[in-house]
Amino acid sequence: MKLNSRKLWNFKGGVHPEGHKSLSNSSAIKDAKIPSVLVLPLQQHIGAVANPLVVPGQRVLKGELIAQGEGMVSASLHAPTSGTITAIEERPIPHPSGLMDLCIILESDQEDRWCSLNPIEDPLQLDADAIREAIRAAGIVGLGGAGFPAHVKLNPGAHTEVDTLIINGAECEPYITCDDRLMRERAESILCGIEIMARAISAHHILIGVEDNKPEAIAALNRALQHHKQSRIEIVTVPTLYPTGGERQLIKVLTGKEVPTQGIPLDIGIVCHNVATAARVEQAVVHGRPLISRVVTVSGEAIPRPGNYEVLFGTPMADLIAEAGGTIDQQPATIIMGGPMMGLPVTDSATPVTKTCNCLLIQPVQPRPTLHQPCIRCGECAISCPAQLQPQQLYWHARAKEFDKVQDEHLFDCIECGCCSWVCPSQIPLVHYFRFAKAEIWSQEREKAAADIARERHEFRQLRIEREKAERAELMKRKKAALAKKKKSGVSGSKESIAAAVERTKAKKAALAAKEAKAATEPSAPPTPPPDATENRTDEGEQREI
Repeated sequence: MKLNSRKLWNFKGGVHPEGHKSLSNSSAIKDAKIPSVLVLPLQQHIGAVANPLVVPGQRVLKGELIAQGEGMVSASLHAPTSGTITAIEERPIPHPSGLMDLCIILESDQEDRWCSLNPIEDPLQLDADAIREAIRAAGIVGLGGAGFPAHVKLNPGAHTEVDTLIINGAECEPYITCDDRLMRERAESILCGIEIMARAISAHHILIGVEDNKPEAIAALNRALQHHKQSRIEIVTVPTLYPTGGERQLIKVLTGKEVPTQGIPLDIGIVCHNVATAARVEQAVVHGRPLISRVVTVSGEAIPRPGNYEVLFGTPMADLIAEAGGTIDQQPATIIMGGPMMGLPVTDSATPVTKTCNCLLIQPVQPRPTLHQPCIRCGECAISCPAQLQPQQLYWHARAKEFDKVQDEHLFDCIECGCCSWVCPSQIPLVHYFRFAKAEIWSQEREKAAADIARERHEFRQLRIEREKAERAELMKRKKAALAKKKKSGVSGSKESIAAAVERTKAKKAALAAKEAKAATEPSAPPTPPPDATENRTDEGEQREI
C-alpha cells in the first residue's frame, strides 16, 4: 500500500465552511443509556415499509426480528433491547414537516438480554448470495445518511462487472465526527467489513477516501492495514472540501469518472459505501448481530458535553440530548438531525433516533430571521454548485411553480448539499425551494400515475362494453339469419306437406268408393241372430229338460 500514490481529480464547485469538528472528536465513543421506552418507525430506510411481526403485549429479546422488510428494496427491523411491545401506533418521525407515522413502541425491561445469534467463523468462505442474505437479514442500510438497503447495492447482477469498491470516509459536513471516531476506534472491523462487501460484488479494486482533516483516522486505518491480508485496499487522502463526501463527488475525485445524469455508480462499474456501513456488515456477518444501533454525533454551541454516542434505535432525541448534558442553562434550542448544510429541523424532541440519524446538532435559538433579499444575479450559486447546475434558474422556476421548466434544468441532479444557499449574498434559502419543487413534482407524478390507472381502467371498461355489444350484435345477426333460413325452409316444407295430405285424402276416398262398389255387386247373406239371443234360447231349453 502506497499512501497518496493515486492521482486525484477535482469536481466543480464546493465550499469551505467552518468545520467545528473539535467540539466532538476529542473523546471516545460512549454507550448511550437504554431508554425506558423506544419508538421504532417501520420505515427507517428508502423503499417499502417493513411489515410488523409483533403484537402489543408480546415480549421480545434484543436482536429479535420485529418487522420484516417487504420486497427487494426494503429493510427489516429488530428489537434494540429486550422488553415488551406495548403498542403499534402513529408517533412523530424525523421529517421536516413533523409528520407522524406508524411505529412499534417497545418498553425496555433494562435487562438487555440477547436472542440467539448465528456467528460465522470464516465469512470469506461464503458465496456472494449468502453474504447478501446475511446483510439483508440484519436490516443493514447505508449509514452515510441516505438509508438505501445495503444488500441491494451489493447485488450488481450477473451481467454487471464491478471494477471498484469505494468506501466513503470523507465526512465533510461541519460538526459531524461519528465516522472519524469510528475509523479511529474500530478500524479493524471496518477493514473486515470491506473484505466481505468486496467478496459479495467481486470488486477488482478497493479505495477508502478520507479527508485530510482526519489524520488520526488515516493513521488508525494504516495501522490496521499493516496486519491485514487484503492488499487490494488502498487508503487515499483527499483534500478537505465540502461536499467531497457526496457519492458522485468522491467518485470523481478518486477515479476521474462521472456518474451519468439520472444514473447510478454501478453504471460505470463502481459501488460506493460508507465506513459505518462496512463496520456493521462485519458485525452482522461475523458476529450475527443485526443493525440495532449506530454512532451518533451530538454537537452544537447549545450542548455542554458534545461527543459521540452508540445509540439504540428508537431512543427519543430528548433522552440523548439529556445524556449530553441538556442545553446550556436549559435555554430553548434548535434541534437539527444531521449537519448545518443538509440537516433537517426537528420540531418535537420526542422524535426517535433512526438508522439515518448520524448527528444531532443543537444550536441556540436565533432571533427571527429577516426576509431574504431579492436575487441580484451574482452567479455565486452556480459557481459553488458541485452538480454543475444553475441554481438561480431553478429558483425562479420553482418559485413560479413552473415544474416542467425546473425539470428541464435538471432539478433531480441536485444533491441538496446547500452550497448555493451557503454562498448566497441575499440569503435566499435556495435548497428549500428545490425540496419544495421535488415534493410537488413527486406528488403530481403520483396523482398522474393514479389518474393513468383510472383512465386505463375506464378505457378497458369501455372496450369491454363495446366488445360485448359487438358480440351481442353478431349473435343477434346470426340468430336472425338462422331464423330467416328456417322460415324460408319452413314455407317450402308446408307446401309439400299440404300436397302430400291432399294426395292421401284422394287415395282414401278412392279406396272407400271401391269398397262400396264391391259391396253393391255381392249377394246378401241371411241375417245372423245375435249371440245373446241364441244363448238365451239354449238356456231356456236346458231349463225345460230339467
